[in-house]
Amino acid sequence: MAISRRAVLAGLGAAAASSTWLRSAAGAGPFNLSVLTDEISQDFGHACEVASREFGMGYVDLREAASKNIMAWDAAQIADVRKTLERFGLRVACLATPIFKVDWPGAPKSSFSPTRDEFGANFSYKQQDELLEKAFELARTFNTDRVRIFDFWRLDNQQPHRAAIDDVVRAAAVKAGKRGVTLVLENEYACNTATGVEAARLVTAIPEKALEITWDPGNAQFRDEVPYPGGYAAIPKQRIGHIHCKDAARRADGKWEWKAMGNGVIDWAGQFRALKADGYRHACTLETHWRGGGTPEESSRQSFAGMKALLVKAGIGG
Repeated sequence: MAISRRAVLAGLGAAAASSTWLRSAAGAGPFNLSVLTDEISQDFGHACEVASREFGMGYVDLREAASKNIMAWDAAQIADVRKTLERFGLRVACLATPIFKVDWPGAPKSSFSPTRDEFGANFSYKQQDELLEKAFELARTFNTDRVRIFDFWRLDNQQPHRAAIDDVVRAAAVKAGKRGVTLVLENEYACNTATGVEAARLVTAIPEKALEITWDPGNAQFRDEVPYPGGYAAIPKQRIGHIHCKDAARRADGKWEWKAMGNGVIDWAGQFRALKADGYRHACTLETHWRGGGTPEESSRQSFAGMKALLVKAGIGG
C-alpha cells in the first residue's frame, strides 16, 4: 500500500524543518543522510536537485546516470557530474560500484547470475582489477574514501571456493588501504555475503582495516534473517562503514518484496537508535528499490518521508 499524500507532506515538512541538520557534514545528528541518485532519476541534474533542494541532503551516492554505470563514465560525463555536484552543494558519500558482482570462475554458474545488465554494469571477472584501479581514481576525483564492492554471485555451495574468494577480497582491501580508500562490501542477498552473520564471518576472516561492511538490513531480510537486532548484533560495530536503507515485507505467496521505508517489517527505528548508540558516523543512504509510488522519483519521495519519520521516532533529527 502506498503512503498517503498526507503522510508524504508531513514527512517532507519534517525534512524541510531539519534541513540544516541534514545538510551539515558534522551536524547535530550522529550521521549524514544520502541517496543513490539513480533511485530518483537517470537525469543526474534532476536527481541532485531533488536530493538537495527537496530532501535537504548534503550527500549522494553514485551508481548510474544516463543509463551508464559509474564504471563506464567517460571524462566528459565525470566532469559534468562534478559540476552538477558543485552546483547543488553536494558531496559524495560512497561510490556504489559493481566490483566483484560477477560469477566466481571455476564454480557452477550461480542461479543469481543475471541474464541482463544490472544498473548498467556488464563486466567480466577478468576486468575486476581494472575496475578496482578505476574506482580508486574516481574516489580521488569525487573526494570520497568509500567504495562499495561485493563478493560474487551466490553459490549453492560456497565451501570449496570460500577461502579463495576471501583471498581476492583481502588483496583488494590491501590495495585500497595503500590508496587511502575503504572498501565497504555490501551484504547482498544474491551474493555470497548476504546476511549480518555472513558479514561478521567475512570481516573476522579478513582483518584488513580498509575492508568494512555496507550494512543493508533489507538484503538480510530477503535472506530470512531478522536484520535488527539479530544480524546487526553479529557484526563488529567498528567494521560497519556504510548503511543502505530500504524496507521489505512478505507477499501473500511468502516471497519478500520491497516496501517504502516504514511500510515493511524491519525495525528501522531500533536500528537507527542502535547506530547512534554504537557511535556510527558515516552515511545512511536511501536505496529505494520499491516502485509503488508509480515512478522512481515519487517512490523515493515517499520512502524518504518514511525514513524521516523513522529517524524522528528513533529520536534523531526532527
